[in-house]
Amino acid sequence: MARAAEGAAEDAGSGAKLLAAMDRVLIPRGMWGPGDPGRRLADRFGARYARTTVAELGILQQTLLTASSSMIAAGAADVVLVTGAEAAYRDRRLRGTGLPSLAKPLPNAEPDQVLSPRGDILHPLEIERGLPVPVRQYAILESALRYAEGLSVDDHAARVAALWSRFADRAVDNPDAWHRAPVAAEAIAEASPANPMMARPYTRSHCSRAGVDQSAALILCSAEAAERYGVPRDRWVFPWAAAESNLMVPIVARTPLHRSPGFAAVGSWLAAYTGTAVADVEHLDLYSCFPAAVRIQIAELGLGEREDLTVTGGMSFAGGPLNSYVLHSTVSMAKLLRTEPAAKGLVTCISGMVTKQAGAVWSATPPATPFHGEDLSARTKEATTTSDVVADYQGLGAVDGYTVVEGTEQRPARAVAVVAVPGGGRTVAASEDPEVAAAFCAGEWVGRHVHVDGAEMAL
Repeated sequence: MARAAEGAAEDAGSGAKLLAAMDRVLIPRGMWGPGDPGRRLADRFGARYARTTVAELGILQQTLLTASSSMIAAGAADVVLVTGAEAAYRDRRLRGTGLPSLAKPLPNAEPDQVLSPRGDILHPLEIERGLPVPVRQYAILESALRYAEGLSVDDHAARVAALWSRFADRAVDNPDAWHRAPVAAEAIAEASPANPMMARPYTRSHCSRAGVDQSAALILCSAEAAERYGVPRDRWVFPWAAAESNLMVPIVARTPLHRSPGFAAVGSWLAAYTGTAVADVEHLDLYSCFPAAVRIQIAELGLGEREDLTVTGGMSFAGGPLNSYVLHSTVSMAKLLRTEPAAKGLVTCISGMVTKQAGAVWSATPPATPFHGEDLSARTKEATTTSDVVADYQGLGAVDGYTVVEGTEQRPARAVAVVAVPGGGRTVAASEDPEVAAAFCAGEWVGRHVHVDGAEMAL
C-alpha cells in the first residue's frame, strides 16, 4: 500500500507533500489480519492527524470513493487517500514452504472508524446445502440468465466464453494486468486438468483471479489542494456522480434470479444526474468477478451488444485482489480519461452475489453540477420482489437455477438447485446421486420439476 500511495503521489506530480497533507486514509479490508494499516501509512508519510477507516468485507469498495468525494465536496476533508492491497500469491508460496503466512495481525491499534455491513450476504440455508462459495452462487445466477435468454446450454457456453476471451484480449494491453496473454474462447469453455470445472458452467478461467500480489491507491483532494501542492491540471480527474444500493437479498429469496433492480436504479439515476445515458458513456469497466455479474449489468444498464466493457481486462485476467479491484479499475479509468479529457468513464462495483450494486462516473472535464453520491437502497427495495425461504418442504418444485460441482476426479459429484415451491416460496436442495448429477449435466434443468425432501432432491 505504501508503494502504491507513493506511486500515486509521484503520478500526481506533487511528491510527498500531498501525502503529508492527508486528512483521511480509507482502506477496504483484505486477506490481511486485523489492525490499522491506515495509521501506519499516515505515520510513514507524516500525516500525524489523519483519521483512518477500514471497510469490512460486504461494504462496497465504491462506498469509500463516494465517501471521500462527499467529504471533500462538503469541505470536511481536503486530501484523502484510498488504498488497498493483497499479497495472496506470495502468501500461498510462503505457506507451501512452511514459512509463516503474511496474513497476520498488524502491531498497532484499531482504526478510528470501521465500516461493517448490516446483514448477511448468504442465507444459512445456502451455506448448509452446498452454496457456501461465490462460484457456485454465480453459476446458479448464470443458469437462470441462460434460461431467461432462451439459449441452449451449448450456445450459452460459447457466448460466455467469447465474452471472456474479449476481456482477456483487453488485459493484454494493460501493463498492470496479472495475466497478459490472449485466451481463446474454446480454452475458456473447455474443462481440462489446467482449467478444471469449478461449478458448471464455470471453469477456472471464468473465475476471478484472487491469488495475486497487487496494490492500488487513489489520492482524492479539493481543487484548492491540488493547486496548493502543485498537481498539474493535466493530472486532474473529477468524480461526477456516484450511486449505490445496499439492499441485501440472498439469492434463495431473490425473484427472479437473473434480474438486478439495484443496477437498474443505479444506471437510471446516474443517467439523470449526469445527463448521459450509460450506453453513451465512452468508457466502461463493469465489475467482473464472474460472467453472470457482467451479463446482468449489460441487461440492467441497457448496454445491448456493446463489447468494450472493461478498461483493465477484468478480474479473471487483470486480477481480482480480494475486496480492492474497484480501486484498480478506477486507477485504470483515470489514466485513460486523462488522454481523452472530453470523455466520461463509468466504473461499477458489486459486493456479494450481485447483492449490492454501485457505479461512479468520472471525467477529466469538471462537471457542470457538484459531485453527489446517492444511496438508492430504498428505491431498490421498492422495485425488488422476494420469496419466503422454506427449509422443510416436501414435494414437487420447479428449478429456478442450478449448478453441478465436480468431485476430486473431475466428475459430476453434486447437483445443487434453487427451487421454487408451491405458494411462492423457495428452497435450496441438492443431490449426490450420480444419476441426478449426470442428468443435470446433460441438458437444461431450469424450469423443470424435481422431487424435494428437505435438503435432498431427486428426479
